[in-house]
Amino acid sequence: MSPNKNHDNLPKVTLTAPDGAQAEVYLHGAHVTSWRPADGEERLFLSERAEFEVGKAIRGGIPVCFPQFAEEGPILKHGFARLATWTLVRSAQVGDTSQAVLELEDSEATRAIWPYAFRARLTVTVGGPRLHLELTIQNTGTEPFRFTGALHTYLGVDDVARVAVEDLSGCGYRDAVTGISDNKQAEAEVHFDGEVDRIYRQCPAQLTVREPKRQMTVQATGFPDVVLWNPGPSRCAALKDMTRDGYRRMVCVEAAVVSEPPEVVPGAAWSGSQSLRAS
Repeated sequence: MSPNKNHDNLPKVTLTAPDGAQAEVYLHGAHVTSWRPADGEERLFLSERAEFEVGKAIRGGIPVCFPQFAEEGPILKHGFARLATWTLVRSAQVGDTSQAVLELEDSEATRAIWPYAFRARLTVTVGGPRLHLELTIQNTGTEPFRFTGALHTYLGVDDVARVAVEDLSGCGYRDAVTGISDNKQAEAEVHFDGEVDRIYRQCPAQLTVREPKRQMTVQATGFPDVVLWNPGPSRCAALKDMTRDGYRRMVCVEAAVVSEPPEVVPGAAWSGSQSLRAS
């Protein structure tokens, strides 16, 4: 299946499973911008002001952060993968799902920013109530490297004030809002009463995002950390690619590898995945 084009001719792939579940993936950033399970209800947030332009990140969906998460190193925020054009390796039906595989390899441009040889592969699978993403980072060079990264997942919600993230009780976290790095989650649920920007360390493999009328199960493998983010009203108002009230309709629950950057030696590979299950 070859990609079609949308938003200023940026190519994308539309995956449709036999049961009608659907996802849209742009080659720009290997960016999933839409996911509708078999029930047809959109479950990702995409800003009404998202910019679909070469060199700019798309606000919403699932950006791929690599080889750096946020400002956890010397290069540009969240790395270059979300700004690069990936190659579509294949797109096909796999059993009762639809799947796309995209790859990004080092180039003169990436080596000018981060001097390592690599191959990144993102596999996106959709079917039934589930969206599954697997990210693999292979070292194709002669020098070992370390990286940080995340699947920066924007979940669409009805009202952020009525959202609770469960299963993080007892986990330590770093809070970018308060600047305090040694915190422990005492409460059974995380609520979003204002700006939230936290990196939880060594988290359970499965979390639940609960709303009054629905919930989402988020399961990760290989990613030991979880990032929770919502800009709150003040910071949201300063983001030109968000509407002033956009923060009310989204919560980021991100599978991340930040607290202990993995080392990938020549010829080896690292893999991590995130599965979203709607109910």
